[in-house]
Amino acid sequence: MNDDSEGYGADERPSKSQRKRDMTALQALGAELVALSADQLDRVELPERLREAIVQARQIKSFEARRRQLQYIGKLMRDVDAEPIRATLEQWRGSAREATAQQHAVERWRDRLLADDAAVTEFGNAYTGSDLQRIRALIA
Repeated sequence: MNDDSEGYGADERPSKSQRKRDMTALQALGAELVALSADQLDRVELPERLREAIVQARQIKSFEARRRQLQYIGKLMRDVDAEPIRATLEQWRGSAREATAQQHAVERWRDRLLADDAAVTEFGNAYTGSDLQRIRALIA
């Protein structure tokens, strides 16, 4: 017989496998928090117990002890709304991806400008207001 005392029907309750995946995801999110810089961690709103566990995990050198601490962080994460934390981390990752893409675009322009004299004109057309004389001087 099913126990419906928590208000869940047999079909509404997540499976054991799903609960395990959720816990593993929370543990992975905790590991991401451990990997953040101190400044980034300060910008994330966390309960004090979780913050202390993260700081302790950073100090642990033993692989097994660190693994257990990450499990503990995952357990503490169950009591926290993880969505704002995920959103903050995703926003930071998005900003990092944008910066990387911009850096790659700059490098492609640099390579084109060094390889082809006509690229300076193309650059001037693409970015009006650029100091083409200065760019030509830098290329030379």
